[in-house]
Amino acid sequence: MKNDAKKLTLVPLVLMIFTSVFGFNNMPRAFFLMGYSAIPWYVASAILFFIPYAFMMAEYGSAFKNESGGMYSWMEKSVGGKYAFIGTFMWYASYMIWMVNVSSTIWMPLSNAIFGTDKTGEWSLFGLGSVQTLGILAAIWIVIVTFISTKGVEKISKITSVGGTAITLLNIVLLGGGILVVILNGGLAQPINNIAQSFTVSPNPAYSTPITILSFLTFAIFAFGGLEVLGGLVDQTENAEKTFPKGLAISAIVISLGYALGIFACGMFTNWSDVLSGDNVNLANVAYVLMSNLGFKIGMGLGLGQATALTIGAWTARFVGLSMFLALTGAFFTLTYSPLKTLIQGAPKEIWPSKLGEIKNGMPINAMIVQAIIVVIMILFVAFGGSDASEFVELLTLMTNVAMTIPYMFLSGAFPKFKEKQLNGEVDKPFVIYKSHKAAIIASTIVTIVIGFANIFTVIEPVMSSPEGAVKTATMIGGPLLFSIVGYLLYSRYEKKHLKNNKSNKAA
Repeated sequence: MKNDAKKLTLVPLVLMIFTSVFGFNNMPRAFFLMGYSAIPWYVASAILFFIPYAFMMAEYGSAFKNESGGMYSWMEKSVGGKYAFIGTFMWYASYMIWMVNVSSTIWMPLSNAIFGTDKTGEWSLFGLGSVQTLGILAAIWIVIVTFISTKGVEKISKITSVGGTAITLLNIVLLGGGILVVILNGGLAQPINNIAQSFTVSPNPAYSTPITILSFLTFAIFAFGGLEVLGGLVDQTENAEKTFPKGLAISAIVISLGYALGIFACGMFTNWSDVLSGDNVNLANVAYVLMSNLGFKIGMGLGLGQATALTIGAWTARFVGLSMFLALTGAFFTLTYSPLKTLIQGAPKEIWPSKLGEIKNGMPINAMIVQAIIVVIMILFVAFGGSDASEFVELLTLMTNVAMTIPYMFLSGAFPKFKEKQLNGEVDKPFVIYKSHKAAIIASTIVTIVIGFANIFTVIEPVMSSPEGAVKTATMIGGPLLFSIVGYLLYSRYEKKHLKNNKSNKAA
């Protein structure tokens, strides 16, 4: 009875899924890239990716609930060790690219928190440009965070919880503030003159061709990311067979509506041409520009002077900056060691060269040091690669989106094999949504194709747009490809060494 009392009921389950998946920054970015026309893509992603993929993760999690290796164990027991290791290594590598991205852009929320605006474009160290300056600051950040993390990060969870609370308040401010501005100003800042056109055509000229529009699908899929961690909740849910699918369905609806309302709310107080069309706005600072504009519009709507309205806007940006900085700092300390630790503990010990796989004081210290060196090299390579600040940020964001969505293809691709073993009685089936192998193949095919096409269009779009885009394409392909090759070589080395030892033992 004690265990039953601790199990998740429907409402707490929905809240956990919501907080794991829903991201505030996705809405301003979506509105910046596509305006209101981002909304149908988010709804389509929920239907074609979020819901079928979530049910796959639920089945994996329930069938392998006693396995400590997480997604590695799921794929290893479904397809095989090499497939599992390469997929999990890609998943881990995506967090390294995330670290490259966030360590270079975390200074923007800090600048907003201090100054009420993003001044990072003016920063200079040793006479270098802003992009190179941010690269050096990012490298220093990685070294400091890694050093502190190796000593233990028990208190970091407090920063994470404070940041999480602030982000929740931001969502309320976004929607509530948008409605208030509409009431005060008597209409939408981004007007809807033609419903069909407003919800299908982007105001952003950079997203006006079929390829660029289709490449936006990666952003929409990325917004629903993080589902692979939810599979472990199945055995913690009361009456899981009925409660979990219901919770996932409700969550999908709530999250989809939340994103749709959030993107629409951006248009309540922001005219795209007036506020977002300037060269100073990019994917990293658009949330602060939007929320600063919200504060300004509220001030003007209340009849306050322009100077007072600008002050309100600056303080709104400070609140956004502080919230984002705290949330990203907490996440950074966790992600410096958590994915790496999962990979090391899930994979065979013999796979790691020398002392790379050692865990000291609960931390993979040696691997963390190597990780820090690799991330710093990647940061400096991208920062000194010769792009301006806007292109630099866009490149990092695209790299992150591609790298973090590719591992989803490994998990969805392994699902038919998992279902086949489950139907043959080789794998337990305490929780089943896909009743047949055919249903599993259909769901797997849809999800894998959606992710694959989204990434293909994202990767080829820069080349199609301009000759200089080849560098972006090469970087987006190069990162994930490099890590997949490293994963393959590591596992192949383990296989040869392991098989050789096994043959020697048998001969003896």
